[in-house]
Amino acid sequence: MAGRIAAAIAARIVSGALQPDAPLRQDHVAREFNSSHVPVREAFRQLQAQQLVVGVPRRGMRVAPLDTNSVKEIAEMRAALEVVALRNAAPKLTSRHLARIELALIEGDNAQTIQDFEMANRAFHHALVAPCAMPRLLASLDGLQLANSRVVFAVARSSGWRPRSNQDHRLILQALRARNTDQACSLLARHIQTIERLALPAS
Repeated sequence: MAGRIAAAIAARIVSGALQPDAPLRQDHVAREFNSSHVPVREAFRQLQAQQLVVGVPRRGMRVAPLDTNSVKEIAEMRAALEVVALRNAAPKLTSRHLARIELALIEGDNAQTIQDFEMANRAFHHALVAPCAMPRLLASLDGLQLANSRVVFAVARSSGWRPRSNQDHRLILQALRARNTDQACSLLARHIQTIERLALPAS
């Protein structure tokens, strides 16, 4: 139950249905999901671990901010940790892994909505690093990717979105097929920083 509540609230936060600083009341959430307060508190803890909600003294649980510092932190943490994961995953990539990465790339290229694009984008980045077999690192990256998706949707709402080919993804895949791990890692780090530049054009 806690996981179901956390997933539902996370989806609302990521999509922008719940805006930054929106209050989250235990009694309201418990009533909506027909649950006791215990799984709601656990769901809030899970959402805090994903950096999606924060506890504010005397104001209770709120949707986490999505300000300049938050966006920079997400980008810098992803750039550091995802590169570590890719460096460990690259030697283990098989033809099946590479095919999975390419499929996510194609699905992203063919996406006609921002929702489909972001689902494919998340699948691409997960497929890149999954073979690293480092569960703690992968769990951290899943949370950061969710936070990154929130930024992507916020950028799309403010600047618009149109279907397009993701050249960065294609170059990363080409480097991995050539077994050039250093180049793939460099391309990945640069690619991750792109979302920060899109979200913070004046910085």
